[in-house]
Amino acid sequence: MLSGSGLVLLLLLLLAAPVICQSCVCSQPSPSGLQVNCSALNLKRWPRLPADTSELHMQDNLLTEVPPGLFDSLEKLQSVSLSQNPFKCECGIEYLRSWLLKNQALVSQQPTCGSPPSVANKSILELPDNYFESCGSANCYDGILAAMMIVMLSSLVVLLLWVLRLSKKSTFILKISHPEIELRPRWRRDSERSEVSSGWTWSEELERPLVNVELLPQVLDILHKKHNIKIKMT
Repeated sequence: MLSGSGLVLLLLLLLAAPVICQSCVCSQPSPSGLQVNCSALNLKRWPRLPADTSELHMQDNLLTEVPPGLFDSLEKLQSVSLSQNPFKCECGIEYLRSWLLKNQALVSQQPTCGSPPSVANKSILELPDNYFESCGSANCYDGILAAMMIVMLSSLVVLLLWVLRLSKKSTFILKISHPEIELRPRWRRDSERSEVSSGWTWSEELERPLVNVELLPQVLDILHKKHNIKIKMT
């Protein structure tokens, strides 16, 4: 059975021993915070960092951006290494530049841009303010466009619901002036009267009804009961 001093020694050994957190190596060399070493792991995405991280080593990876607000929650952060990453210096890198301007003392070696070619190998901290002038207008335009699309889609949904509701309460009335729909006379070529120069004559065929009058009442009743369509014959 361990004595009190043995338990204290075991606890100190556990605290000093490195602990694997995700793909990075985390250890606690002092009570001030946690040391997180994620260097040279070819990381393309940021791992989830512990809130008590005091030292962060992210150099020599494949990171292209820093998520906005990433460092804001790390209140114990005292040292950061971000060099040798191909950061994409566009609008998404504005947060990192602003953070670097306020926390230059925490960064051992300033990170540089990997792209675009116009600022390649240039320190992110050295990017001028006018470099990000177009970012604010682009974000504003995207926000206005998104708001307009939402309003248009909402209006369309409301209109469709109104039409569906109106169609359920509506009654359609169709008036027919004659009980029979008849064929109109048509022109046809008269093969029996070849002596006529024009070759065309008026057809004298009898007009035939298209609708059986005897079945018409049944059809009207079905239309009224199943489809709410009333047909009045005048």
